Amino acid sequence: MNNQKQQKPTLTGQRFKTRKRDEKERFDPTQFQESIVQGLNQTGSDLEAVAKFLDASGAKLDYRRYAETLFDILVAGGMLAPGGSISDDLTRTEFCLFTAQEDLETMQAYAQLLLFLKGFTESERNKLAMLTGILLANGNISAAVIGSLFNENVVKEGVSAAFAVKLFKSWIYERDINAVAVALRKVSMDNRLMELFPANKRSCEHFSKYFTDAGLKELSDFARNQEAIGSRKELQKELQEMMARGDNFKDIIAYVREEMKKTSISEQLMIGIVWSSVMSCVEWNKKEELVCEQSIKHLKQYSPLLKAFTSQGASEIILLVKIQEYCYDNIHFMKAFQKIVVLLYKADVLSEEAILKWYAEAHVAKGKSVFLEQMKKFVEWLKNAEEGKKKRRLIVNGHLFEKVILIFMFL
Repeated sequence: MNNQKQQKPTLTGQRFKTRKRDEKERFDPTQFQESIVQGLNQTGSDLEAVAKFLDASGAKLDYRRYAETLFDILVAGGMLAPGGSISDDLTRTEFCLFTAQEDLETMQAYAQLLLFLKGFTESERNKLAMLTGILLANGNISAAVIGSLFNENVVKEGVSAAFAVKLFKSWIYERDINAVAVALRKVSMDNRLMELFPANKRSCEHFSKYFTDAGLKELSDFARNQEAIGSRKELQKELQEMMARGDNFKDIIAYVREEMKKTSISEQLMIGIVWSSVMSCVEWNKKEELVCEQSIKHLKQYSPLLKAFTSQGASEIILLVKIQEYCYDNIHFMKAFQKIVVLLYKADVLSEEAILKWYAEAHVAKGKSVFLEQMKKFVEWLKNAEEGKKKRRLIVNGHLFEKVILIFMFL
């Protein structure tokens, strides 16, 4: 008896392995939906958890290939059948736009869908961007939705900036840049547009070139203006700190002039900043009869600083208007206007020409009747000055002397 086991017949030949790169994955939107819907249903209604799930799933699931399916799920809860109805054969999710509460706060949260723009094709992104721009123009959604474009993942790949071009073109076409600016300011997005670019490209020059080349010069100009406003705020803050420390005027003037060169701020803009800084570096008395005396003493001290930035007639006019607006906006200063102007005239901060021009045509509406009446007698005195000059000068022994006659009624 043969105890050896009989060998089973075997197939001989060479086995060929198919390399993975040669295998083509089958397009299966149904399986994709099941994976996404299952994950969404497990996360519940916590938006932060949903965002984390979708972000993590992006590494395993092909969002770009199934972009249309993903959009159907996030908006309608499931894949749409021909005709726009939702297929009943597949599991749906309750986490979608159509089942959400009908209020602005909830809609803003769902607007975070833009975080997954990488999953869409360029054509799909362009269509979504144009639609978003139109909805923004019509007030259907809040401009806070733009915050979704600042996500690092879509910024670094250039998706955010390209999307913004189509969005703003549609928005501005429907409205105008002024309406866009108002909407952005309401949600504090007006100073964040630079975040559409990676940190190493986050400059006004790059932003301006990118959007100007894309045909959005008005948006470039808006961003440049916003940056200038931010620079002026920082300058004013530093100026106030220097005054609070008691830095000498020579150092303050040198610093301000250097900043004017760096940021291309004109003297007309700068005198407004200096005036605001001077008036905000002291705590004013609440009593009208005392604040007048206090303001004269304070401005006499700071007159050299104001004089340094009123070398042009236009700057003097701006300063007069700023004084007028300040005295009107701060009711305790209403009676101090004329005394402040006379003080600054005596200190050679304001010229006769500037005062007469302000009185005749350059004043603003705020407190106009009150302040013109206060200035009436002083202006008449200026007009009647000897030889018709704005400041009378006498030549004595070849030397030039300035003769300033101010009647006590102007003090």
